Amino acid sequence: MIKNLFTLYSIFFRVGCFTFGGGYAMLPMLEKELVDVRKWTTRDELMDFYAVGQSTPGIISVNVATFVGYKQGGILGGIASTLGIVTPSIIVICIVATALSKFSHVPAVRNALAGINVAVSALITKAFATFFSRSVKSVAALIIFAAAFVALFYFNVSTVIVTIISAAVGLVVRFVREKVDKKDGPHE
Repeated sequence: MIKNLFTLYSIFFRVGCFTFGGGYAMLPMLEKELVDVRKWTTRDELMDFYAVGQSTPGIISVNVATFVGYKQGGILGGIASTLGIVTPSIIVICIVATALSKFSHVPAVRNALAGINVAVSALITKAFATFFSRSVKSVAALIIFAAAFVALFYFNVSTVIVTIISAAVGLVVRFVREKVDKKDGPHE
């Protein structure tokens, strides 16, 4: 049990150390480590963890780490994974807060931070493309995506409202599809 907890902690610690930009930027590394290498989860399940992690309070990457850790080791596994993913951030934040106040005026530091911002944008764009391609698999899903996008970006609707309405519409679409499938099924 202790070895499993240490493994969970160390994997999420490593992910936390080598990814910048938060939850979506971590998706490629989590996918490789958790799906391809460890086979602890599937790509679809990881996308589900991200979806739930996005719509629940807290940081997406922390929520995903907690879900995966809980799946692998129960409550203690969830705690170990959560501690693993947040420890690097705590260390980096302390170092950056100390150093940034002393060196923020140095042009090289400002340029390095600008370069990191660009790289993080690319990581988030890649994660978006991955998430989009695995989530939007039907015309109904594309319509829900488009409506949610318009509501969020053009009408500034609360993400909570958009999430609740999208979930409700998804349930209605599934219910209608099941009714149609039953109706069109084999007749005796």
